[in-house]
Amino acid sequence: QVQLVESGGGLVQAGGSLRLSCARSGSIFSINAMGWYRQAPGKQRELVAAITRSGSTNYADSVKGRFTISRDNAKDTVYLQMNSLKPEDTAVYYCAAMTLNMNYWGKGTLVTVSS
Repeated sequence: QVQLVESGGGLVQAGGSLRLSCARSGSIFSINAMGWYRQAPGKQRELVAAITRSGSTNYADSVKGRFTISRDNAKDTVYLQMNSLKPEDTAVYYCAAMTLNMNYWGKGTLVTVSS
């Protein structure tokens, strides 16, 4: 079992920055990658960024060049640095631990970007 707790969301003006954190606990042996997803009102949940066990990263086209995913293995924490935020980035952001069979999810943290 894996537990994930997100933090760092909030209200920010367009052009501003936020850093999300995801603290992970529990069994990590089956985790292949960690990721950040987001879900805006009325929209499907989408992958924003992911980082694999080897450190490879990938990003949604909409956030490339603005968001950076990173991790601190010593702290069992994954981060999402979000710069140049836009109103369309407004969503609930979820941390995910991805295994072959399933994803584990955090409860989410709300990011609101005002114009």
